[in-house]
Amino acid sequence: MTITLRPGSTVLFTGDSITDCRRLDSEDRLGFGYPLRIAGDWGLRHPDRPVTWLNTGIAGYKVLDLETRWQEDVLDAKPDVVSILVGVNDMGWHTIVPGGRVIPPAEFASGYDRLLAPLAEAGTELILIEPFLLPVSGIVRAGHALVDDRIRAEWRADLDPKIQVVRDLAARYGAHLLAADAMFADLARTTGPEYWAEDGVHPTPAGHAALAAAWLRLVG
Repeated sequence: MTITLRPGSTVLFTGDSITDCRRLDSEDRLGFGYPLRIAGDWGLRHPDRPVTWLNTGIAGYKVLDLETRWQEDVLDAKPDVVSILVGVNDMGWHTIVPGGRVIPPAEFASGYDRLLAPLAEAGTELILIEPFLLPVSGIVRAGHALVDDRIRAEWRADLDPKIQVVRDLAARYGAHLLAADAMFADLARTTGPEYWAEDGVHPTPAGHAALAAAWLRLVG
C-alpha cells in the first residue's frame, strides 16, 4: 500500500549528511541530493498536487543527535509525512575516530524508537530508509578518514544489526521501508559499487537518483 500525497501535504526529510547534502547552501534549503530530486520529479508529474518539502538533515548526525533537535526540527513542523535516513554515523566510526564510542544495536533501537513514537501518535506517515554501505574495495576517503577493506568489514558487521533494527521498527510502526542497502547491493552487481557511492557511503548523483526513484515508488 502506498502513501497518498494530497494537495497541501507537508513532507519532511531528516537524517545525516546523505539527506543534508549541503541544504543550507541551496536556495530552497532542500540540498542537492535525493530530497531535491524527489521534490522536482513530484512537481513535474503532479502539478495539480502541490506539496511542501522540508529538509532538516544535518551532516554527521546519529540517532541520539537527531533526538536533541527532534521537537524543533521535526515535530514543530507538524508534517504529514516524515522520511528518515540515519544510521551510517551510528556505524563503526569508533574504529577510526579518536575517543569514538561503540553504539550497541539496543541503544540505536531505543533512540530510534523514541523518534518514531510521537510521530506515530500524531498519525504521521513514516518512511524509513535503511542505512547502507556499498562494498567498494581498496583505500578510499570517507569524510576526513582513509578507509581500507579491513575497516569496511568491521563497519559492515556493525551496521547489519542496525539495518535489522530499522526493518523491525518499520514493521512495528507500520512504516514504509525503503530497503536501500539491499537495493544498492543489487544495483552494484552490474555496475560496480563506486558508480553509486564512491566511498561506499555518500551517493553519487546516480545514487541519489536511485534513492529518489525508490522513494517515489512508495507514494501515489
